[in-house]
Amino acid sequence: MNIKAIAIDDEPLALEIVKQYCAQLCEIDLAQTFDNAIAALGYIDQYRPDLIFIDIDMPDINGIDLVNSMAFKPMIIFTTAYKEFALDGFELEAIDYLLKPFSFERFEKAFEKAYSKFKTNLHAKEDDHIFVYAEYKMIKISLSEILFIESLDDYIKIHLSNDKPVMTLMSLKKIIEKLPATQFIRIHRSYIVSTKYLSQLSGRKVKLTNGAELPVSEKYASELARRVKTP
Repeated sequence: MNIKAIAIDDEPLALEIVKQYCAQLCEIDLAQTFDNAIAALGYIDQYRPDLIFIDIDMPDINGIDLVNSMAFKPMIIFTTAYKEFALDGFELEAIDYLLKPFSFERFEKAFEKAYSKFKTNLHAKEDDHIFVYAEYKMIKISLSEILFIESLDDYIKIHLSNDKPVMTLMSLKKIIEKLPATQFIRIHRSYIVSTKYLSQLSGRKVKLTNGAELPVSEKYASELARRVKTP
């Protein structure tokens, strides 16, 4: 499985170099590039890339502050012309720190660090169950049995294929962090669905194999359409 990445830099030439280097690596898909850091935040929150190449010295917001403001924390590789920022970068647990101008060989070495961590994390997330606290005890739920998850104020309701729903005190944002991205997708501010049970996408509604129909918000429609078409 490839790493999904984006690049953020206010210099068009720097973005072009990252784009060219990524094109030479088979294990990475550079989904987007941004010359405006603020615009990138919305994309990061919605699409949750695995890796971000990001400059530090930018006019609207510097890369350090941008990473600190992210609700979702992907892997980070800083790219900058100023070595004095290196300590700040590593304090944020960045994968690497590339000092401009950097060669393809140095870029590839940084990417290999990210890919190694990506594979480790992917394996860890592909567990076949989760635990949630419900009915005054910890309950083990098989991922393969989850149809969809519904937000109900401070609670979520986990709808199962072979049992009654499970209610637990948790947010959708928190539960999706526990779920493998390859198996689940958010479709609405109130719903997460299992890709295993997706049956049909029609307009702003999705139908599951058990017959349930759920609304799809515009924010998540394009990614859902891609996932429905892509095995």
